[in-house]
Amino acid sequence: MKKRIAIVGATGAVGEEILNVLNELDFPVESILPLASAKSAGLDVEFRGKIYKVKELTENVFKENPVDIAFFSAGGSISEKYAKFAVEAGAVVIDNTSHFRMDSNVPLVVPECNPEDIKEWKKTGIIANPNCSTIQMVQVLKPLDDEFGLKRVDVSTYQAASGAGKEGMEELVAAMQSFFAFKLDEFKPQTFPYTLALNLIPQIDVFTENGYTKEELKMVNETQKILHKKLEVSATCVRVPVLRSHSEAITMHFEKDVDVKKAREILSKAPSVKVIDDPQNKQYPMPLFTSDTNETYVGRIRSDINHKNILHLWCVADQIRVGAATNAVRIAQKWLELN
Repeated sequence: MKKRIAIVGATGAVGEEILNVLNELDFPVESILPLASAKSAGLDVEFRGKIYKVKELTENVFKENPVDIAFFSAGGSISEKYAKFAVEAGAVVIDNTSHFRMDSNVPLVVPECNPEDIKEWKKTGIIANPNCSTIQMVQVLKPLDDEFGLKRVDVSTYQAASGAGKEGMEELVAAMQSFFAFKLDEFKPQTFPYTLALNLIPQIDVFTENGYTKEELKMVNETQKILHKKLEVSATCVRVPVLRSHSEAITMHFEKDVDVKKAREILSKAPSVKVIDDPQNKQYPMPLFTSDTNETYVGRIRSDINHKNILHLWCVADQIRVGAATNAVRIAQKWLELN
């Protein structure tokens, strides 16, 4: 049965990608209600050959335009204020922001890992989409945990400008243009704390009292919630001058010794995961070749030199898709199956 879909933040990077993914995954859509701020109202959005006018997000818009599923991707404060109005009007909300993720009454879902949690949506009418860097990591952790018993994870992320939305990508391009015009020293960053071009910034979000940033703590807390396991997790999140696709170097400590061949076989069969792991022929995942795809790519799979129960690997996925839009649409697909 076709569903009426609302997209809050329809003109943003994730909102636009949700439309693309809905189409690619052949989601049964009856109609689209694109919503955004007043300044974007009146713009056109195209979906499957039909043009829809962007409407201003208001408290009454869901009553006036009933929908079955409302995707929110316009920031935590927007979700905090308006998600309840969508729920009250009868929609299930799939929220891409951080606002509801750690709410004990709201399921935090990566369908490849914990689809059974979707049934909890009726408590609040809301399903939370995890942090982008968490999603690709848990897709890799889950099948290995099932086989070898995961105890600890240490991850370093190399996160693209797309993590800061359209503004982040546009700022990186503008900074590179300044570099080639020999004016990089005059460039004034607005989205990032420092110029990202030709640079690495070891800070994503604000620092907390324990020295970790909020982004790093999201990976810690969300991983535990999704896997239903009190894992030891430590993260270092770094912004890198890449347009799209986040990369992660992941170290996993297991209860059992890990056979690399078996681990590679498990990952090659894992849903939404693709293994590219032939280092002798320079075959490994990279952002340039994984952008605009819906899979999580894994390579450089290897045993620790000193401990047989430790495994290292490299993981890359498109942040806007796998880390946001694709996961949100896959949640909607599973929700349809269960309802």
